[in-house]
Amino acid sequence: MQNKIKKTEISSIIVVSGLYLLITLLLGLNRYYSFFASYDHGIFNQVFWNNLHGNFYHSSLASAISTHVTSGEEIPRVFDSYLGHHFTPNLLLLLPIYFLFPSPATLVIIQSILITGAGIILYFLAREYVEHFISILIVISFYSAIAILVPTLSNFDNISQLPILVFSLLLSLEKKNWWLFSLFSVLILGVRQEAGLNLFGIGVYLIASKHYPRQGVLICLISLVYMLFITNIIMPQFTQDVGKRLMVDKFGQYIKGENPSTLAVIWGMITQPWLVIWELISPIGKTIEYLFGQWLSLALIPAVSPSAWIISIFPLLTPLLGQGKSVLSLNIRYAMMVTPGLFYGAILWWGGQNFNNFQQNITKLNPRKLTLKFKRFWVSCIVISLLLTFISSATELSRVFYFILPDSFQPLVYVSLPRQWQHSANIYQLLVQIPDDASVSATNNIIAHLSSRRAIIRLPIIEFRNDNKEAEKVDFIIADLWELQRYGIIFDKEKGWLEAINSLINNVTLEKTYDIIDSRDNVVLLKKI
Repeated sequence: MQNKIKKTEISSIIVVSGLYLLITLLLGLNRYYSFFASYDHGIFNQVFWNNLHGNFYHSSLASAISTHVTSGEEIPRVFDSYLGHHFTPNLLLLLPIYFLFPSPATLVIIQSILITGAGIILYFLAREYVEHFISILIVISFYSAIAILVPTLSNFDNISQLPILVFSLLLSLEKKNWWLFSLFSVLILGVRQEAGLNLFGIGVYLIASKHYPRQGVLICLISLVYMLFITNIIMPQFTQDVGKRLMVDKFGQYIKGENPSTLAVIWGMITQPWLVIWELISPIGKTIEYLFGQWLSLALIPAVSPSAWIISIFPLLTPLLGQGKSVLSLNIRYAMMVTPGLFYGAILWWGGQNFNNFQQNITKLNPRKLTLKFKRFWVSCIVISLLLTFISSATELSRVFYFILPDSFQPLVYVSLPRQWQHSANIYQLLVQIPDDASVSATNNIIAHLSSRRAIIRLPIIEFRNDNKEAEKVDFIIADLWELQRYGIIFDKEKGWLEAINSLINNVTLEKTYDIIDSRDNVVLLKKI
């Protein structure tokens, strides 16, 4: 049951999406150019830069967080592959854009465009079953969702491709365009190794709803085999991190043997069902808070939508069954994987679907009407979601509203926009003194700006392994001590970095291996002698 779309309605979605794009670009670019982009943004930019220069997926920054480096067995290597961390072939599709605009700032623009485009596709998907005003509210809910807006305003991540691809796949399904459906299925798998969970959820939905059970079985098989093949066969060829770092860190409680892998995790879950049940519900407060945050901008509708539960439950397993401080956080990119299924489920609910008529042809159901009372409730939920997004953006991964919201009130840790830009101008004056082909070690906030090179690592590490597999010290060191002093007051990590980097600078200058060649606003630039 497709609703005819009027020109005035098209204008509405253009205005809403255009405003979202403009706002996210302004905030995202200000965040980048005022040195709040951090390590992950640098990793992705270096991967793009290396891809552009024929060293596909190499990254010294990714190498530095690999198990063999963090364990102290090895130093960062310029030839290590990012594919051992996350299998992301889709990044090659974005390479032509990066070729035209080779800058870390390009990634900010790409991410905003991808999420904005996802909202536009979502509108047309919603119009298959519901009228214009509800469709617009669904799009506004998407743009306002904590799990969408906060990651969009944070570092670039490959998961930002997922919403537009999943919505496009679902729209292809509604149009019964199986060629496009197949194409978007392949593209979803290419986002990263666990994106197959989204595709698997859609397959289960097709089976459970009895709409396309054969296609559903095929999709489930393809996505499951793909994930197992990539994580157990392909990724270990590049590094053992998929087992040692990712599986142990996130799902180590299920692994009994000494060979961590996705198969070991799955077997551990099968043989320990009570542990799985316990992990699903605990900690109960955090779990409820996480689900509530995912549903909030949609006025909690996904909670009563069978399709939302079926499609999103498999991506939800990662945060619900995982361990660690951040797994149940809405502020990080992984939360974005859950949202597409929730929004599709909300569309079908507005189309008249519920648990009683789930297997019926939705075109024969009566769409729900939006009452004035529920509209007010929905708008209130969107406003609350935006307020929570504003508060959440003060996290270390984002800090996009740093010029409005202090990191701490007691003690007060705050920097104004003019002061941060003044500080940024001093950093830029030091960056121009570093040749494009020089190796560098930098503090976290400067890494993204210097990541368009073969060798860059994070302080206090200053040694890396070059293409000849020889250990080598970096040519330049640049440290933003002003930033570390400000945040070291309240954050132990920054305090530890500050102490280690101050000690490093004292040692290398006393040993006369490096000279301080410039210093501005407590940002220090050293050159190897």
